[in-house]
Amino acid sequence: MNRKVIFKDLGNIDYKEAWDYQESLFREVVDKKLANRNLSEEEKQFTGNYLVFCEHPHVFTLGKSGSEENLLIKQEQLQQRNIAYYKINRGGDITYHGPGQVIAYPIFNLDYFFTDIHRYMRALEEAVILMLAEYGIKGERLKGMTGVWLDADHPAKARKICAMGVRTSHWVTMHGIALNVNPDLQYFSLIIPCGITDKAVTSMAKELKYEPDVNEVKERLKKHIAAVFEMDYVV
Repeated sequence: MNRKVIFKDLGNIDYKEAWDYQESLFREVVDKKLANRNLSEEEKQFTGNYLVFCEHPHVFTLGKSGSEENLLIKQEQLQQRNIAYYKINRGGDITYHGPGQVIAYPIFNLDYFFTDIHRYMRALEEAVILMLAEYGIKGERLKGMTGVWLDADHPAKARKICAMGVRTSHWVTMHGIALNVNPDLQYFSLIIPCGITDKAVTSMAKELKYEPDVNEVKERLKKHIAAVFEMDYVV
């Protein structure tokens, strides 16, 4: 079992550049897993696990099951506003990434943790819920939905603070979570976030009435991901 995870913070990075980097790590892990199938137990090598944090310039991403109708502005308007747009290979619908949002991309070999995608998604949510609790924010799950919500039991007030979308192949993960720390929430009005028409989007800053330190949020989230997955970071 290898629950050692290499952590990397890429800072503010173009979405496509980060996506290509994720894909390179993902392919490295999958290729090694497939190669191990033809080796004896003594010859098999551990595959790596990675957790990548970053922020992105303004970008909309559309998942495999999403509808382009949930993008509410035209291509030329995207260019005028300097917003990138990508159709990508994660699950889920359309979402926004931008400055003030903490992105976490786990590239984990789930053979070392648990081969259960539902449990994996709930574990990511749990790490965010535990982190938010340190700020006095009660994060919750909303039945039938992914991500972390506030006031989940009150349909008229329910609002999303953290979105999730993942891809898995051969029990290796990529993509992940987008936590709204202090993004410009007006960008969400240009899409139907996650294809959900009757729920709002919020941020830590909006709920707290002050802007939390992003580096502190990252450290706390990193800590809780490690605890939930019972893993150790390596340099």
